[in-house]
Amino acid sequence: MTKLPGMQLGVIAVVVLLLLLAVFGPLIAPDSVFRSDILDALAPPGSAHWLGTDEQGRDVLWRIVVGARFSLLSAVAVVTGFSVLGILIATLATLGGRFVDEVIMRIVDAALAFPPIIFALGVAAALGPSLNSAIIAMIATGWPFTARLLRGVMRETMAQTFVENARVLGVSRTRLMLRHVLPNSLDVLLVKWAGDIGNSILILGGLSFVGVGAQPPSAEWGAMVTSAKGVISTAWWAALAPGIAIAITATAFGLLGDILQVRFNPELRKR
Repeated sequence: MTKLPGMQLGVIAVVVLLLLLAVFGPLIAPDSVFRSDILDALAPPGSAHWLGTDEQGRDVLWRIVVGARFSLLSAVAVVTGFSVLGILIATLATLGGRFVDEVIMRIVDAALAFPPIIFALGVAAALGPSLNSAIIAMIATGWPFTARLLRGVMRETMAQTFVENARVLGVSRTRLMLRHVLPNSLDVLLVKWAGDIGNSILILGGLSFVGVGAQPPSAEWGAMVTSAKGVISTAWWAALAPGIAIAITATAFGLLGDILQVRFNPELRKR
């Protein structure tokens, strides 16, 4: 296996750091990050508070550390949810006959016709503003993309020689799917999952910003930006810091998806 270039190692290091913050951040954060201190509200960045404090006097840096769990693990939950749903639907379409496949694909096409962010806003608003509502809304809008992509890959895998040989030997369609087709079709989703996590963090932050996602005083990064938008002219750090955290995380996972694509694609790896 070839060595990873420095930039790729840097991206992987950032992703690992973000995952560690999501898991251990709330465990190492001081108790003061969860309490208000009005006397210290909107303090600018300094030695006491490296990224300043918010309108409640809470340390912005530690809030970002704690919020990594809300933002990152919520994005992972979204990607896991719509991926499982998309895999089930793609499998059903591939296993079914031509009629079943046509019906399912027309439903997928109809779902893809709706702008995802608009549909997510509607679902989240109908369920009530909360982080859970935003997660459910994004799962409801994300599965058609996975289903469409995986169904095409499964069709190609079904035409491979080893699948044809297994069919000639009398392997049932269900066993053929579970033992041969599905495991050999999931590689393409690994690349998509990394990029989807980054996109999900952006959309979750956007839903929180417009008021249908996580609500203050949650430390979710989008909710932090929402809380600070009223004081952005006088305390810019309270909104800028979580916004940068969202941008860095989304970029890191997007680049991770590119790295995985290169590693799994021999032609791209040669280039």
